[in-house]
Amino acid sequence: MEQTRGGDFNCGGGGGGSSRKNDETVVIGALSRFDTLPEDCISMVISHTSPRDACVVASVSKTMKSAAQSDLVWETFLPPEYSSQPANYSSKKEFYLSLANDSVLIDDGKKSFWLEKSSGKKCYMLSAMDLTITWGDSPAYWKWINVPESKFEKVAELRNVCWFEVRGKISCGMLSKGTHYSVYVVFKRAYNRSHGFDYAPVEGGVGFVGKEATKTLVFLESSSTGSADDSRSGYSGISHVAVTRAFRMRRPWMRVPRGEEVEVDKENGRNVDEPKERGDGWSEVEIGKFYINNGDSDDEIEISIMETQMGHWKSGLIIQGIEIRPEKTRN
Repeated sequence: MEQTRGGDFNCGGGGGGSSRKNDETVVIGALSRFDTLPEDCISMVISHTSPRDACVVASVSKTMKSAAQSDLVWETFLPPEYSSQPANYSSKKEFYLSLANDSVLIDDGKKSFWLEKSSGKKCYMLSAMDLTITWGDSPAYWKWINVPESKFEKVAELRNVCWFEVRGKISCGMLSKGTHYSVYVVFKRAYNRSHGFDYAPVEGGVGFVGKEATKTLVFLESSSTGSADDSRSGYSGISHVAVTRAFRMRRPWMRVPRGEEVEVDKENGRNVDEPKERGDGWSEVEIGKFYINNGDSDDEIEISIMETQMGHWKSGLIIQGIEIRPEKTRN
C-alpha cells in the first residue's frame, strides 16, 4: 500500500537537479581515494553514513559499489528488530528497500510499519482499530467497515455524533531516536460527502503522556469540496487566530466569504491547515509534531483529535488511522 513519504532516492543513480549533481561529484571525488583500502574497511566507513549516501558512493567505482551494497552496510540501516534477513530476500539491501517501498502490518494487523527510504527512520500508522474512539462500539454513532484501498482490515466510519473524540498512543521505544516527527490523521469522506466538518475546526493534540500536549486547530474538510453554491465551504483563508478566538468563545463558527479580508496570524504566520490529498486515495492533515531524544524510550506519545465544544452533529468521515513519520524538512 502506498504511503506518503519524503526524501526518496534512486539507488540506480540519475535524477535530481544540477546542485545535487555537483554535491555528488564532490562526494565521489573525496571518496575515490578509498579504492585502495580493503573492501571490509570501506564497508565499515559507509555504514556510518546513510542509505542515500551509500547509493551515491556506489557510483564511484566497482570496488566502492561492492562495498556499498554489502550486507555489513545495509544491516546497520535496518532496525535491530529487523536485522535478520528473511529467506526470500537475496541481500540486506533488498530487504531494506522492501521495507522502504511498502509497509508491513504488525501488532495483529493494528499498526503498519515502514522505513523512510533516504534515512532509515521508522514510520508507523496506528489503524482506527488501534485508537480509542468515543462511542466507537455503538453502531448508531460509528460503523466498522472494509475499504479495499485501506491497508487495514477495518476502518471506522462516522455515522453521527456531536462529541467527536479520537485518541491514540505509541511507545517512544518504537520510534527512531534523535528524530523530529510529524503526526497526521489519515481519512476520507464517505460517499464523497461529510457533514459538520466544513465550517468547524477540530483540535489536534500531540505530547508526552503526563505532560501538557501541544494543541493545534485544523479542518477535516477542504475548502475546495462541496458545491459552488454551498456557503459552508467558504472559510478558505481564515487565519488560525480567528478560528481560535471563535473556538474559545464557544460560538458557532461564522462563515467567511472567499476573498474577504481576515486577520493575519502574526504568532504562527499561517492559516489553519486543511487536508491534502495523498497518492493512495486518502487525505491527510498534520495535527502536531514531537521530538524523540535518546532518553525517551520508556515514555509514550499521546495523540488526540477532538471537537466537543460546538455541540453540532458530524457525520460522513472514514478514518483509516494516525500516521507518524519524520518531518520532511529535517535530516
